[in-house]
Amino acid sequence: MVKQLLRLMTELSSHRWLSRLMGAFSHSRLSRFLIPTFIRTYHIPAAEAEKPSGEYHTLNEFFSRRLKPGMRQIAEGANAVASPVDALITAMGEIHSGTIMNVKGQDYLLEELLNHSPHQELYKKGFFFVLYLSPTDYHRIHSPLTGRRIESDYIRGRAYPVNEFGMRHMKSVLSRNERLITYIAGANGEAAVVKVGAMNVSSIRYSDEQADQWLIGDDLAYFEFGSTVVLLLENGTFTPRPGLAEGTKVRMGELLGTQSRP
Repeated sequence: MVKQLLRLMTELSSHRWLSRLMGAFSHSRLSRFLIPTFIRTYHIPAAEAEKPSGEYHTLNEFFSRRLKPGMRQIAEGANAVASPVDALITAMGEIHSGTIMNVKGQDYLLEELLNHSPHQELYKKGFFFVLYLSPTDYHRIHSPLTGRRIESDYIRGRAYPVNEFGMRHMKSVLSRNERLITYIAGANGEAAVVKVGAMNVSSIRYSDEQADQWLIGDDLAYFEFGSTVVLLLENGTFTPRPGLAEGTKVRMGELLGTQSRP
């Protein structure tokens, strides 16, 4: 009964008008007074931020903050694939015939996640990571490899939570929420960076709308509040780093594995 009530509350709170309301407040000057409480509540390492916390004019501005130079080490090597975010790996593995298996007890079809894009053919036997960003984490998204933008796809959707409850008890959250997908072609294969919006967030933006190529670790996009990134690597090109597993905490720029053509 309690679980059903929570599910109902989640359904009701996932509407875009509520996300817009929360978004409007987080962009307001009043919200800046919550920044110190936000830092304390979520144990945010504010010293890593580009500016002192008192110089951010809104909560959203602080949440989407950049870091001081040198705060993250970027994986090196022509075939390196780096984590695009600070996050917890909540699922990872090979993609089987276009299906991402057992993400918090649910399977996901690539055709739904990628909104029936023709690009899905490149990933049907590829590799995936589901990377969850908590409120504590740094929320900018970086390029996982050096390459050029092949395509960008925005899918208007809902704003269900991507936390433990939402992922386990709401149906196909990753495929129903708002998504901004960037397809990047590197020297050794393609990658899809699927940025998934969340409850009271539902706002994903490119750092530079005009950019069409990136070096590994370059600033790509950011969330206005927390969410999840699904990283897809092209069929037969990716080898994960030994020892990497579900439940591992990774930092932006950390080596996830290597990519090479067969």
